[in-house]
Amino acid sequence: MTDRADFPPRLLRTRLYEQVAEQITAWIEANGLRPGDKLLPERELAARLGVSRATLSQALVALEVIGVVTVRHGDGTIVTEAGRGQGRIVDAIRAHAHRLPEIIETRDALETKIAMLAATRRTDDDLARIDDALAAMEADIDGGGRGVEGDERFHGAVTAAAHSLLLARLMGEIGDLIRESRIESLSQPGRPRDSLAGHRAIAEAIRAGDPAAAAAAMHAHVEMVSDVALLRDTAPDA
Repeated sequence: MTDRADFPPRLLRTRLYEQVAEQITAWIEANGLRPGDKLLPERELAARLGVSRATLSQALVALEVIGVVTVRHGDGTIVTEAGRGQGRIVDAIRAHAHRLPEIIETRDALETKIAMLAATRRTDDDLARIDDALAAMEADIDGGGRGVEGDERFHGAVTAAAHSLLLARLMGEIGDLIRESRIESLSQPGRPRDSLAGHRAIAEAIRAGDPAAAAAAMHAHVEMVSDVALLRDTAPDA
């Protein structure tokens, strides 16, 4: 009987959104676009590629989390890195998806503790910064954005309110990785509003000085925002 270890690993089939991501980068290179240049509007780009807006959106999110483009509310999709080889695109997307679970686990462990400490150590100034971040996120979402900057400000304000230099330093170390997961999460339909509601629950518990409630609210929030398409979509697109 032949041992299974003798067989080569299964080949991974490229998903539709990964193919579209490669097509977009090829289009960027073919048209000589450089960092700062703008892509076509999503509707037009989807029509040219012959794919749905949903598939195009997933491809653009994948490119955004690996740093090829950035999506700016009211300004469209901007190239941030030109000339990346097509073969590296799928590898980078899959590397991001592969490390997401570990990022989420680390974030949950750190931020749950941070929220607990913030509930006991926060000052009036800390609460004001938390409220300002919530207001900024809500204004961005009301204007049609995803609230990414306000989301970052909120978690930064909560981290500052914990008044733990070491925990803040650890959060800074994984900041870029968390930003990847944040972009992916806030691109899910309806997620910005749900995330804002989760932030408010955390803020209320911190304001009330309830460490257990703050930790529970943060854990629930991280669990909710960790439900992302790259982890759900395990089968290739039809």
